[in-house]
Amino acid sequence: MAEDLTPPPSPPPVGDAPPVIEIRGLGTRFGAQVVHEDLELTVRRGEIVGLVGGSGSGKTTLLREVALLDAPSAGSVRLFGAETVGLDESEAFALRRRFGMMFQHGALFSSLTVRENVAVPLHEHTTLPEAEIDRLAELKVALAGLPPGSGDKYPSQLSGGMIKRAGVARALALDPDLLFLDEPTAGLDPVGAAALDELVLELRAALGLTVLIVTHDLDTLWRITDRVAFLGERRVLACEPIESLSRRPHPLIRQYFCGPRARAAEAAAED
Repeated sequence: MAEDLTPPPSPPPVGDAPPVIEIRGLGTRFGAQVVHEDLELTVRRGEIVGLVGGSGSGKTTLLREVALLDAPSAGSVRLFGAETVGLDESEAFALRRRFGMMFQHGALFSSLTVRENVAVPLHEHTTLPEAEIDRLAELKVALAGLPPGSGDKYPSQLSGGMIKRAGVARALALDPDLLFLDEPTAGLDPVGAAALDELVLELRAALGLTVLIVTHDLDTLWRITDRVAFLGERRVLACEPIESLSRRPHPLIRQYFCGPRARAAEAAAED
């Protein structure tokens, strides 16, 4: 008998709070190409949820749709209980204050210092005095674990790990409730990747963040996620703790989690 791959029902949210992210019946089409079809996913407050799948499964596309950068072709995407599909620009602008996004390659403005990059959302979304914006930007730089003096540097003067942290600092500029991370450890050495994972855990604990993270880093998945959503066949095949997800017999999931690198990551997590 074929395995039932319907994702298990999510536990109810804490108290009366709605899920932070609730996706129902989402579809994405680009001409004749169907990327997502009847996709469903729920992320609860305070969770770190990984988003994985094979190449071309639509992970980054889904992240962009949840982050209001692109619109799905069909279905519902709710953030903090509010429907985002069909929002006018003023409503979307207000909702964007509640989340931050770290892009894969940092996406920093090369002509601005780190502090000036972090200040961009504050200039865009607030009317704070310049001195207060500078103070808050410097605070976020420190919160992201960058060394003193980093705020005065330009992106070209930063290492890969520092660029990632600067991207996190900018994502935190508006004190978001929700953080989107797109391949945060890509290109980092194992020590730098582990340090960034630890930063995400520290920020979740200190700020009460909910985190949705797209990553191919199996060590990250084992190290920091509460649940992992696996995209395949145009939908979420399963969303559950990686310990159980990695043992699912579905061919796509087995192929992803049963190679030598996956086994090494699991063994490292158990040490």
